[in-house]
Amino acid sequence: MTTRSEREKAQKLNEQHQAILSKLLREDHNKHCADCEAKGPRWASWNLGVFMCIRCAGIHRNLGVHISRVKSVNLDQWTPEQIQSMVDMSNARARQLYEAHLPESFRRPQTDQAVEVFIRDKYERKKYFDKEALTTAPKSSEAAAPSTSPSSQADRSRQEKERDKKKEEKKKEKEADKGERLNNTKQSECRASPKKSTEPAVDLLGLDERTLCTGGFCLQQHGNRSLFGQHGLSVILLLIKQHKDNEDQFR
Repeated sequence: MTTRSEREKAQKLNEQHQAILSKLLREDHNKHCADCEAKGPRWASWNLGVFMCIRCAGIHRNLGVHISRVKSVNLDQWTPEQIQSMVDMSNARARQLYEAHLPESFRRPQTDQAVEVFIRDKYERKKYFDKEALTTAPKSSEAAAPSTSPSSQADRSRQEKERDKKKEEKKKEKEADKGERLNNTKQSECRASPKKSTEPAVDLLGLDERTLCTGGFCLQQHGNRSLFGQHGLSVILLLIKQHKDNEDQFR
């Protein structure tokens, strides 16, 4: 279900298309039917780019949509592509293309049957068609100015914004991936490099030295190591104890 804004937009676009079609119909070569030259055509074959009367429009419908696609100038909705096709071709250029080899003495048919034969010869069988006319045919009128309709401009603008948005998203993703890879690399380096073992500080001033005195003997000890080693220290302590015991006996 369409919203109000969408309906208003479609209505505005349709009014613009109607203005373009009306301007095309005011041109001299579009004031008559492209096939039978009846005045005031109000129908068109948008893929062939010609304006026609209601009788010829019925014959065009019988040709099939693979040859001619008919629309009413006023009653049907037109797309920007269909409008552009009418602007690019119109009756004058279509005649140069589809009636290039029409005999000079040729008279436009008036009866329904004769008109149908002529239309089939012209568009279905391409009896009078000349491909060289494509390179020499003049451009249509200044009605081509609205070729870049607001709808097509809006579509292009929207597509450009979407492309810019996608580029910006890709750029952010790349930056995020780069940052994540850098972070992972730093973590790997931290795990790979072993921690430095903490070595005991060297006591250059002898502040860590302790002196053990007992029984008149003094032993200098550096940290946890004596000058005689752990075993020598035990022996000396034993001798000191024995010496002390002997002194106690003589007393």
